[in-house]
Formats: sequence, C-alpha cells, structure tokens
Amino acid sequence: MSQPAPTAQDAVRAEIARVGASLFQRGLVHSTAGNISVRLTGEQGGGFLITPTDACLGFLNPAQLAWVGEDGTALGGERASKTLTLHRRIYAAAPAAHCVLHTHSTHLVALTLQGVWRHDDILPPLTPYQLMKVGHVPLVPYRVPGDASVADDVAALIAKAHRPLRAVMLERLGPTVWHDSPASAMALLEELEETARLWLLNHRSPEPLSASQIVELQARFNTLW
Repeated sequence: MSQPAPTAQDAVRAEIARVGASLFQRGLVHSTAGNISVRLTGEQGGGFLITPTDACLGFLNPAQLAWVGEDGTALGGERASKTLTLHRRIYAAAPAAHCVLHTHSTHLVALTLQGVWRHDDILPPLTPYQLMKVGHVPLVPYRVPGDASVADDVAALIAKAHRPLRAVMLERLGPTVWHDSPASAMALLEELEETARLWLLNHRSPEPLSASQIVELQARFNTLW
C-alpha cells in the first residue's frame, strides 16, 4: 500500500525534529529541558506546532508534536509543553516571529547565577555578531517553570523595546529566542550562548565595544543594538 503524500505541515514537523536533535547533540539542551514551537501558515494548517511536555529535544517524533489552534485548543498530537502560553504571547507581540525556542543553555544559566551585566542587558556589547544577530537581551526575574505570568513579563518587554527584541533570559532557567524560522532561531541561540561563554571564560573583564564602534556597526549593518 502506498504511503500518503507528505503535507506542508509534515515538512515543518521534520524541521523541528532536526533542530531539536542538533541542539541536543551539541549539548545546547539536555534531558527533557527546552521546547520549540512554530507558527503555521494557512497552507500548513494554521495554529502552532510545539514540542510535547517533558519531551527530549534530541529524540522528537515529528508525528507526536502537539498541534494547537490560535486560541491554544489542542488539534492533535501529544499534550503541549507547559510553556505554550509564553510562546503564544510572543507570537502575538512579535508578528515577524515564526519560531520560538527555549533552552537551558549552560553558560547563559551560569551567567544568571553569577549575576548578569545589567537587568536590561544580560551581556555587554562584546562582539560584532552579537550586535548584528542577537541585539539586546533583558533578564526576566525568576518564576516557577510554566508560570503564566512570565508571558506577561516578556510581552511587556517586547512592547517597550526601542529596537526589535529577539531574545530574553529567564533567570535560572535559560534563554527564550524567536526568529523567522527554526534554523534562524537556532543560530541566534548559538550566538547568544557563545557570547556568554566568552564573557565567563574571560572572567567578565573584557571592555565592551566603544560607542563609535557600535555606531559604525549600526550604520553599516543596521544592527539590532
């Protein structure tokens, strides 16, 4: 018997599994920590796909991803991650976002344990690609995992940002980033984690980029900073 033809949503499911496996294999997620969601177009069925609660991102079954409607109603798959409310609020507040990714990346969590640079920017402006690819990353105060009030905190930060915000850091939990695709969100997360690693490896001592260097990057590359 022939197999049914793949659908547009099937391709998204496969990409979520690919990104999850890549993050897991490189140690950017571990155990059952972290979650990924994608905003679906009408052609893909609409609503959102999100990893199931307590799923390991390294071993996702594309067919078991939770499919929910715009209002959060379950449409198929397993039970959605407890962070669904946060993901939906980010999509509502950031129309350009098509993927939201949350991890417990080691160096970024370690940074919040040691103390971030500033609450409105967890890291100083250290590298050109940090400014070009990531931008400002504010700290969200600690709350119990899955606490719906985190969604209010993040939506408020997106609304008041002077430049488009693409990431926040949840204290003691990890970064949440969003972008136009799973691959782009993963690249953003990698850049953010690497910058935190550099900052900690250098004992939090490097001088930030100067004001003139930042202005030059903004003029040449229209950076997010």
